[in-house]
Amino acid sequence: APAEDGEKKDEAPAEDGEKKDEAAPKFTDVAADSPFAAAIDWAVGKEITNGKTATTFVPGERCTRAQIVTFLWRAAGSPEPKLTETQYVDVTDPGAYYYKAVQWAAELDMEYSGTFDPHDTCSRVAAVYFIWTAFGRPESTAKASFEDVQEPERGQWYWPDLPDAVDWAVEKGVTTGKTATTFGPGDPCTRGQIVTFLYRAYVK
Repeated sequence: APAEDGEKKDEAPAEDGEKKDEAAPKFTDVAADSPFAAAIDWAVGKEITNGKTATTFVPGERCTRAQIVTFLWRAAGSPEPKLTETQYVDVTDPGAYYYKAVQWAAELDMEYSGTFDPHDTCSRVAAVYFIWTAFGRPESTAKASFEDVQEPERGQWYWPDLPDAVDWAVEKGVTTGKTATTFGPGDPCTRGQIVTFLYRAYVK
Protein backbone atom coordinates (compact mmCIF):
# COMPACT_ATOMS: atom_id res chain seq x y z
CA ALA A 1 0.00 0.00 0.00
CA PRO A 2 1.30 3.47 -0.85
CA ALA A 3 2.88 5.45 1.89
CA GLU A 4 1.99 8.83 2.99
CA ASP A 5 4.84 10.90 3.71
CA GLY A 6 5.55 8.94 0.94
CA GLU A 7 3.89 5.98 2.56
CA LYS A 8 0.81 4.97 4.41
CA LYS A 9 1.51 5.88 8.01
CA ASP A 10 -0.11 8.07 11.73
CA GLU A 11 -0.82 10.64 17.61
CA ALA A 12 -1.03 10.12 21.04
CA PRO A 13 -2.59 11.48 24.17
CA ALA A 14 -6.14 10.31 24.38
CA GLU A 15 -8.35 13.00 23.00
CA ASP A 16 -11.14 14.33 25.14
CA GLY A 17 -10.65 11.50 27.62
CA GLU A 18 -12.10 8.93 25.29
CA LYS A 19 -12.55 5.34 26.31
CA LYS A 20 -9.56 3.12 25.66
CA ASP A 21 -10.28 0.27 23.27
CA GLU A 22 -8.57 -3.07 23.53
CA ALA A 23 -6.79 -4.26 20.41
CA ALA A 24 -3.75 -6.28 19.43
CA PRO A 25 -1.53 -3.74 17.64
CA LYS A 26 1.45 -4.85 15.61
CA PHE A 27 3.37 -1.65 16.33
CA THR A 28 5.81 -1.39 19.22
CA ASP A 29 4.72 2.18 19.95
CA VAL A 30 0.98 1.37 20.17
CA ALA A 31 0.16 -0.57 23.33
CA ALA A 32 -2.87 -2.84 23.45
CA ASP A 33 -4.53 -0.45 25.91
CA SER A 34 -3.73 2.68 23.90
CA PRO A 35 -6.75 4.91 23.25
CA PHE A 36 -5.77 4.73 19.58
CA ALA A 37 -5.22 0.98 19.28
CA ALA A 38 -8.60 -0.04 17.85
CA ALA A 39 -8.65 2.89 15.41
CA ILE A 40 -5.13 2.17 14.18
CA ASP A 41 -5.91 -1.52 13.80
CA TRP A 42 -9.00 -0.62 11.75
CA ALA A 43 -7.22 1.96 9.58
CA VAL A 44 -4.32 -0.36 8.79
CA GLY A 45 -6.70 -3.25 8.09
CA LYS A 46 -8.65 -1.08 5.64
CA GLU A 47 -5.41 0.16 4.03
CA ILE A 48 -6.31 3.73 4.89
CA THR A 49 -2.85 4.15 6.37
CA ASN A 50 -0.03 2.10 7.81
CA GLY A 51 3.05 2.55 9.94
CA LYS A 52 5.92 4.93 9.56
CA THR A 53 8.05 1.80 9.62
CA ALA A 54 7.25 -1.91 9.74
CA THR A 55 7.20 -1.78 13.55
CA THR A 56 6.22 1.79 14.47
CA PHE A 57 3.12 3.86 13.85
CA VAL A 58 4.27 7.09 15.55
CA PRO A 59 0.78 8.05 16.75
CA GLY A 60 2.06 11.26 18.35
CA GLU A 61 3.42 12.75 15.14
CA ARG A 62 1.49 15.70 13.77
CA CYS A 63 -0.77 14.88 10.84
CA THR A 64 -0.59 17.05 7.73
CA ARG A 65 -3.48 18.28 5.62
CA ALA A 66 -2.24 16.11 2.75
CA GLN A 67 -2.31 13.04 4.99
CA ILE A 68 -5.86 13.49 6.27
CA VAL A 69 -7.34 14.01 2.80
CA THR A 70 -5.39 10.97 1.61
CA PHE A 71 -6.89 8.93 4.47
CA LEU A 72 -10.37 10.16 3.55
CA TRP A 73 -9.81 9.45 -0.14
CA ARG A 74 -8.70 5.91 0.61
CA ALA A 75 -11.65 5.41 2.97
CA ALA A 76 -13.88 6.44 0.05
CA GLY A 77 -12.32 3.74 -2.13
CA SER A 78 -9.58 5.85 -3.77
CA PRO A 79 -11.85 7.14 -6.58
CA GLU A 80 -10.24 8.47 -9.73
CA PRO A 81 -10.60 12.27 -9.65
CA LYS A 82 -12.91 13.75 -12.27
CA LEU A 83 -10.97 17.00 -12.35
CA THR A 84 -8.01 16.76 -14.70
CA GLU A 85 -6.59 20.27 -14.29
CA THR A 86 -4.50 21.13 -11.25
CA GLN A 87 -6.74 22.81 -8.69
CA TYR A 88 -4.22 24.34 -6.28
CA VAL A 89 -1.08 26.30 -6.99
CA ASP A 90 0.84 24.35 -4.35
CA VAL A 91 -0.28 20.85 -5.44
CA THR A 92 0.99 20.43 -8.98
CA ASP A 93 2.99 17.21 -9.02
CA PRO A 94 0.91 14.26 -10.27
CA GLY A 95 3.52 11.97 -8.78
CA ALA A 96 2.91 13.13 -5.21
CA TYR A 97 1.25 10.45 -3.08
CA TYR A 98 -1.52 12.90 -2.15
CA TYR A 99 -2.14 14.43 -5.61
CA LYS A 100 -5.24 12.42 -6.52
CA ALA A 101 -6.60 12.75 -3.00
CA VAL A 102 -6.29 16.54 -3.13
CA GLN A 103 -7.91 16.65 -6.58
CA TRP A 104 -10.77 14.59 -5.13
CA ALA A 105 -10.98 16.95 -2.15
CA ALA A 106 -11.26 19.86 -4.58
CA GLU A 107 -14.24 18.18 -6.25
CA LEU A 108 -15.96 18.15 -2.85
CA ASP A 109 -15.01 21.78 -2.12
CA MET A 110 -13.04 20.89 0.97
CA GLU A 111 -10.75 23.80 0.21
CA TYR A 112 -11.52 26.61 -2.19
CA SER A 113 -8.82 29.23 -1.59
CA GLY A 114 -6.59 28.30 -4.51
CA THR A 115 -3.90 26.92 -2.20
CA PHE A 116 -4.07 23.72 -0.16
CA ASP A 117 -1.02 23.94 2.11
CA PRO A 118 -0.54 20.16 1.97
CA HIS A 119 2.39 20.05 4.37
CA ASP A 120 0.82 22.21 7.08
CA THR A 121 -0.34 20.47 10.23
CA CYS A 122 -4.05 19.72 10.19
CA SER A 123 -5.97 21.59 12.87
CA ARG A 124 -8.94 20.19 14.77
CA VAL A 125 -11.25 22.49 12.89
CA ALA A 126 -9.87 21.51 9.48
CA ALA A 127 -10.07 17.82 10.37
CA VAL A 128 -13.72 18.10 11.34
CA TYR A 129 -14.54 20.16 8.26
CA PHE A 130 -12.83 17.73 5.88
CA ILE A 131 -14.53 14.69 7.43
CA TRP A 132 -17.93 16.41 7.47
CA THR A 133 -17.51 17.38 3.81
CA ALA A 134 -16.49 13.84 2.84
CA PHE A 135 -19.73 12.63 4.45
CA GLY A 136 -21.79 15.02 2.32
CA ARG A 137 -22.22 17.86 4.83
CA PRO A 138 -25.02 16.19 6.85
CA GLU A 139 -27.17 18.28 9.14
CA SER A 140 -27.12 17.79 12.89
CA THR A 141 -30.14 17.99 15.16
CA ALA A 142 -28.29 19.59 18.05
CA LYS A 143 -26.12 22.68 18.30
CA ALA A 144 -22.84 22.65 20.19
CA SER A 145 -22.21 25.70 22.35
CA PHE A 146 -18.47 26.20 22.36
CA GLU A 147 -17.24 29.67 23.22
CA ASP A 148 -14.61 29.49 20.48
CA VAL A 149 -16.98 28.26 17.73
CA GLN A 150 -20.19 30.25 17.89
CA GLU A 151 -22.91 30.96 15.35
CA PRO A 152 -22.62 34.77 15.60
CA GLU A 153 -18.96 34.42 14.67
CA ARG A 154 -19.49 32.59 11.39
CA GLY A 155 -17.93 35.47 9.51
CA GLN A 156 -14.62 35.00 11.31
CA TRP A 157 -14.13 31.52 9.93
CA TYR A 158 -12.53 30.69 6.62
CA TRP A 159 -15.34 28.20 6.05
CA PRO A 160 -18.65 29.99 6.79
CA ASP A 161 -20.41 26.67 7.44
CA LEU A 162 -17.75 25.48 9.87
CA PRO A 163 -20.04 25.58 12.93
CA ASP A 164 -22.30 23.08 11.16
CA ALA A 165 -19.34 20.71 10.79
CA VAL A 166 -18.49 21.01 14.47
CA ASP A 167 -22.13 20.44 15.48
CA TRP A 168 -22.25 17.26 13.40
CA ALA A 169 -18.93 15.93 14.65
CA VAL A 170 -19.93 16.38 18.28
CA GLU A 171 -23.39 14.89 17.76
CA LYS A 172 -21.98 11.87 15.91
CA GLY A 173 -19.27 11.36 18.51
CA VAL A 174 -16.37 11.94 16.13
CA THR A 175 -14.88 14.26 18.73
CA THR A 176 -15.92 16.44 21.63
CA GLY A 177 -14.63 19.67 23.03
CA LYS A 178 -11.26 20.17 24.63
CA THR A 179 -13.29 21.31 27.63
CA ALA A 180 -17.01 21.62 28.30
CA THR A 181 -17.00 25.11 26.77
CA THR A 182 -14.16 25.15 24.25
CA PHE A 183 -13.45 23.18 21.07
CA GLY A 184 -9.85 24.24 20.48
CA PRO A 185 -10.37 24.79 16.73
CA GLY A 186 -6.79 25.76 15.98
CA ASP A 187 -5.13 23.00 18.00
CA PRO A 188 -2.96 20.64 15.92
CA CYS A 189 -3.98 17.03 15.31
CA THR A 190 -1.76 13.99 15.46
CA ARG A 191 -1.82 10.83 13.39
CA GLY A 192 -3.40 8.90 16.24
CA GLN A 193 -6.13 11.48 16.75
CA ILE A 194 -6.99 11.75 13.07
CA VAL A 195 -7.27 7.98 12.67
CA THR A 196 -9.48 7.92 15.76
CA PHE A 197 -11.74 10.61 14.30
CA LEU A 198 -12.10 8.56 11.12
CA TYR A 199 -12.76 5.35 13.03
CA ARG A 200 -15.56 7.01 14.99
CA ALA A 201 -17.03 8.56 11.84
CA TYR A 202 -16.97 5.40 9.73
CA VAL A 203 -17.40 2.63 12.29
CA LYS A 204 -18.98 3.87 15.49
